[in-house]
Amino acid sequence: MSGSGGSSLARFRAWLRSRALALAALMRGVAVALYLVAESATERYRARQQRRQASVPLEPNGGQPDGGRPEAGHEPEGEAGRRAWLRRAARAGAIASRPLVRLRNAFLYRWRRSLQFRTVLMTLVLTFAAFGAVGAYLSSQIEHGLFNERLQQAEVETRRGVQQVQETFDGAQVGDQQSAQKLVNDTLPLLEGSGTEIQRRFLLIAVPNQPSSRPRWVDTRASFNIVPTMIPQDLRSAVQNGSGQYWRSINLPLGTKDVPAIAVGNKVTFNGSVYELYLLYDLSNAQDTLDYIQGVLWIGGMVLVLLIGAIAWYVTRAVVSPVRHAAIVSEKLAGGHLQERMVVRGEDEVARLGASFNHMAASLQEQITQLANLSQMQQRFVSDVSHELRTPLTTVRMAAEVLHDARDSFDPVNRRSAELLYHQVERFQDLLADLLEISRFDAGAAVLDPEYHDILPLIRKVVEDAQPLADNCGSSVNIGTAGSGFIVEMDSRRIERILRNLLVNALEHGEGRPVEIMVAANEEAVAVAVRDHGIGMSPAAVARVFDRFWRADPARARTTGGSGLGLSIATEDARLHGGWLQAWGKENEGSCFRLTLPLKVGGVIHRSPLPLPPGQVAGTGRVHVPAAITSAPSAPAEQPGLPDQPAPGPAPAGTTHRVEASS
Repeated sequence: MSGSGGSSLARFRAWLRSRALALAALMRGVAVALYLVAESATERYRARQQRRQASVPLEPNGGQPDGGRPEAGHEPEGEAGRRAWLRRAARAGAIASRPLVRLRNAFLYRWRRSLQFRTVLMTLVLTFAAFGAVGAYLSSQIEHGLFNERLQQAEVETRRGVQQVQETFDGAQVGDQQSAQKLVNDTLPLLEGSGTEIQRRFLLIAVPNQPSSRPRWVDTRASFNIVPTMIPQDLRSAVQNGSGQYWRSINLPLGTKDVPAIAVGNKVTFNGSVYELYLLYDLSNAQDTLDYIQGVLWIGGMVLVLLIGAIAWYVTRAVVSPVRHAAIVSEKLAGGHLQERMVVRGEDEVARLGASFNHMAASLQEQITQLANLSQMQQRFVSDVSHELRTPLTTVRMAAEVLHDARDSFDPVNRRSAELLYHQVERFQDLLADLLEISRFDAGAAVLDPEYHDILPLIRKVVEDAQPLADNCGSSVNIGTAGSGFIVEMDSRRIERILRNLLVNALEHGEGRPVEIMVAANEEAVAVAVRDHGIGMSPAAVARVFDRFWRADPARARTTGGSGLGLSIATEDARLHGGWLQAWGKENEGSCFRLTLPLKVGGVIHRSPLPLPPGQVAGTGRVHVPAAITSAPSAPAEQPGLPDQPAPGPAPAGTTHRVEASS
C-alpha cells in the first residue's frame, strides 16, 4: 500500500482558511457590536415610550378611538421601534465603514493618477504570485524527498527487525504461557531501537478468527500509549490478507498533539498463531525540518518581494520623474509660459526625449511669437488705415450728400449715379466704423460705461427704430415677457447695438414672417431671445455664424447691405459684459439668437433664463417659461437643438451661431 504526507500547498490553504476565519470572526464581532448599540438605542426608545404612556391617562377602548384601532397615519409602536432600530443600525454601519471607504477612495485615486504606483503595485503582486507558486513547488519537492527518504529507511529497518523477531520466535522453546509471554516481552522492546535516527514503536496483534492447533498464549502487546485503533482498518486488512510488507501514513497521538508517522505492518508466527506486527515511525523531526525550511523560504520570499518592490519603485521613479516633469512643463507652456524648458541630463533615451521636447518648445515659441507679431502688425495696419481713411471719407461723404440733395436737377442717369454714390459711401463709412471697433477689441482698448437700466424700454426703442425695415419686409415684431422690471447693469449703447443687429438679422432673413422677441430673468441673469421663422441655418452655417466677414449665402440679395462684422462685434460686446451670445438654427424653420447678461457686470451665469429656442404660449403672445427654467440652476431643462448650458463665463465660439447683418 502506498501513501504520502500532507503537502505544503494544503498547509498554505489551511493558513489562508485560518486567516479567513479570523477575519470572519472580526466581522462578526463588529456586527455584534453594532447590534448591541442598536439594541441599546431601541431599549432606550421603548423605555421613553413607556414613560410617556404612563404619564397620559388611558381612554376607553384601550386609549384609542374607534374601538382600539390606531388612527390613520400612525404606526404601531413595535413597527416604529423596528424602523428606528433599522435606521440606527444603518447609520452605525455607515459610520463604521467610513475609514474603509476613505481608504478605497485614496487607493483608487492613486491608482488612476500615478503610473509609478500602478507599476510598483503590479510588480509586487506578480512577484508574490510567482514566488508563491515556486515556493509551493519547492516545498512540495522537499517534503516528498524527506518523506521518501524516511519511508525507505523505515521499510529497510522494519524488514530487518521483523526478520530478527521471526528468527527469535522460531528458535525459542517455550512450554507454558508464562515463558511465552516473557519471550515476547523481552523481544519486542528491542524493536524500539533507542540508538536509531527514527524513533519506533511497536504493536503486536493476533490475527482474528484464525484456526490454531495450539493454545494462543499471547494476544496483544504494544509500546506505551499505543492502541490498536491507531492502525487504519485498510492497513490491517492488507496485512491480514496479504503476505508482504505494507505501510500507511498516520497521525500519531503523542501527548496533547498529533505528529505525522508511518505505520509499517508485517505478519509473524509464534507458537502456531499468526500475529500482525506493526512498527510506527515518528516523523516529527522530519516535520520540524520541513517547517523550518518552509519558514525560511517564506521569510526569504517576503524579504525578496519587498526588495523587488523597492527596486521597482527606484527604477520606475527614474523613468517616471522625467515624464512627470515633461507634463508639468507642458502645462506651463499651455498656460502661456513659453520660456519653460525641461532639464536634460545624460545622453540616454530620456535625455534625447527632453532635448527633442525643448527643441519643439523653442520652435513653437518662435512660431507663436511670429504669429503674435504678425497679428499685432495686422491690427495696427487695420487701425492705422481706418483712421487715415476717416478724413478723406468724411470729405467724400459731404460731397456725396451735396450731390444727393441736388439729384432732382440731374438727368436720370446722373440722378441714379448720385444715389448709388451716396448709399455706397454710407455703407463704406459703416464698414470703417466696424473696423475701428474691431481694432479696439483686438487691442484690448474697449471699455464699458455701465449703468443700471431697464432693458425692456431699450428693446422697444430698437423695435421702433427698425419698424421701417419691418414694414418693408412685411414682418411684424412681437415682444413677449416673463415678468417685469428687468433691471440690468449694462452699457446701454453696446446692448442697443447688439439688439439692433439681432433684430435686423431676423427681419432680413424672416421671409416676411413674424419675428418674436422674448425676455425673461432669474436671480442671476436676464435673457433676450430674437426668433424668426425664415430660411434658418444649416449645421455648417451654425458652426461659423460668428466668424468675421462670413455670410451664410454670399450670393443672396440683401436689402440693407452690411459689413459682415455685426455679429462679431455683438459677440465681443456680450463678452465684455460677462454674458453669452448664442444661436440656434434649422433650415426652413428659422433661427433664434439669445443674449444672456448677468444682472451685475462681472457676475457669474450658471444657466440662461430662457431655453434655446424659447417656447411660446399659443394665442397669447407671451413667453412660456417652464418652472425648471426660473428655478435654481441645479436642475437644467433640456433644450431642443442645443447641448447643455456652457460653463460659467462667455460662451465659446463653437456653441454660438451667426447670420450676417448690418451693425
